[in-house]
Amino acid sequence: MNNYSIGFIGGGNMAASIIGGLINDGFPAANICVAEPNDTARSQLAASFGVRTEVDNTLIAHDVDVLVLAVKPQVMKSVTQQIADTVQTQKPLVISIAAGIRGSDLSDWLGGKVAVVRSMPNTPALVQSGAAGLFANEQVSDTQREQAESILRAVGITVWLESEQQIDAVTALSGSGPAYIFYVIEAMENAGIKLGLDASIARRLAVQTAFGASKLALESSDDPALLREKVTSPGGTTERALQALKDGGLEGIFMQALQAANDRAAELADQLANSD
Repeated sequence: MNNYSIGFIGGGNMAASIIGGLINDGFPAANICVAEPNDTARSQLAASFGVRTEVDNTLIAHDVDVLVLAVKPQVMKSVTQQIADTVQTQKPLVISIAAGIRGSDLSDWLGGKVAVVRSMPNTPALVQSGAAGLFANEQVSDTQREQAESILRAVGITVWLESEQQIDAVTALSGSGPAYIFYVIEAMENAGIKLGLDASIARRLAVQTAFGASKLALESSDDPALLREKVTSPGGTTERALQALKDGGLEGIFMQALQAANDRAAELADQLANSD
């Protein structure tokens, strides 16, 4: 499965994380190349991973089987239009990890009938603990689906979606999700301080508790509801705390939050599709 080449357009943090994950998984550095306009970033990528780097996006698009678009959404249209002729000639699999850009728009900007996998990874991919939703258009072959999954799996788990519209839900749940978890950690830390703990102790306990609970949920065969029940003794401290959260409408608040993120993702996709 490593006998294909991957090119990245954009060499930022997410691209670098995926490259690092691929190389850690045994993918040959010689089969990876990156187009990046920043001199310092290019030098760091070459030094850290031993990959080929270029300034010209077209050179990268010309030489690879899989093309990963890792640029900011605001410049995606101009970047794809620049390489459209090359993509039409070379016919690579195109993977987008940019938020808010629909696969149909990418295909159109690239000249039409392009094999596109749209992905929504999240920032824990920076520490190889990400979660990514993937959607493939009808031009994507079974082999290309395997390639896309292998590339994104290098930095975390992957799930295939039945419709592209579900990308907005993935954005709301896992794409934006790390910020919700950080907010919970922050709130727990501040509450611990108000209850008399030293700030550094409160932070360590809050972060480790979030990490440990997530690890337990990931590795256990029990679902989160059962895990919650197991740690909740009748009449105990946890039951009292959970009741306070329920009384405060926590579940409804999360529903409102994710709905707002979902709606905003759709709005941004419309705006980016219609941008000049």
